[in-house]
Amino acid sequence: MSKVKYYYDPDTLSYRKIEPKKSRRYRNIFLFSVGSVISGLLGLILLLNTNLLNTPRELSLQREAKNYELQFELLNKKMEQIEYVLGNIEDRDNNIYRLYFEANPIPEEQRKAGFGGVNRYKSLEGFNNSEMIISTTKRLDIIQKQMVIQSKSLDEITKLAEEKEKLLAAIPAIQPVNNEELTRMASGFGWRSDPFTKARKMHRGMDFTAPKGTPIYASGDGVVKRADNNASGYGKHIRIDHGYGYMTLYGHLSKYNVKRNQKVKRGDLIGFVGSTGRSEAPHVHYEVWKEGERINPINFYYGSLSAEEFENMLKYATQENQSLD
Repeated sequence: MSKVKYYYDPDTLSYRKIEPKKSRRYRNIFLFSVGSVISGLLGLILLLNTNLLNTPRELSLQREAKNYELQFELLNKKMEQIEYVLGNIEDRDNNIYRLYFEANPIPEEQRKAGFGGVNRYKSLEGFNNSEMIISTTKRLDIIQKQMVIQSKSLDEITKLAEEKEKLLAAIPAIQPVNNEELTRMASGFGWRSDPFTKARKMHRGMDFTAPKGTPIYASGDGVVKRADNNASGYGKHIRIDHGYGYMTLYGHLSKYNVKRNQKVKRGDLIGFVGSTGRSEAPHVHYEVWKEGERINPINFYYGSLSAEEFENMLKYATQENQSLD
């Protein structure tokens, strides 16, 4: 119930009732209506922004969407870790592994190239989180491509390592006679005095003197190509093809312990010291061939001699003395 208001009239010395004007009444009614509408709209907006009007299905979908966003964040963090580790592997691959095995590095643009041509992600467009989903999918695709490239590179490195291992095993790297059984290193590679004619001639191998019957060992992995007495001057001799252009020859043997086409490993017993052929005393004449040219064997004893032993051998090998064959 509205309050009745009065005012004091000094003329009549009495209180008179205040009558509101019609314009003010209409204004009050208008203001009240406008206020009611605004209040209603504000209440509706607040109501729509709460979960009071959402169904259980909608609430479930909202929770699921937030969970997916969280999972995408975690996935992106994991991808960052994978990219970091993969980057380290790629760096070692280019700057250590491929460098060691003399293989060309894989260009960075090839490792991290995207996918051109057809839009691979069209089916992911049109959703609320399409940008995030497409970005994550692109990163996953690039990581997958990088891993394929790196896997193929490591396969190549493995093959190169196996080939390098075979090469290192094939290179003639030890003396044909053990130091303990060696009398002396009689003559080295170079100009020497011929034991029969006394003329100065090129001696294209090394002579190791040892008692007759002393074991002779293969200096590297390979295949026996000859084990016969059909080469002038060498007497009973063995030739081993090591591959990669290397061949070794062991001359003046007393007998063989291998036969033609037999595979041998470095350190295998292949024959015994003798003095067959053009020889002045029991010894083994040892040669190393590379691409058909005879080279100094002293450069290949890193697998069996200490630094001191090598220095002593070098001293005797460089003396221009008389050879034994």
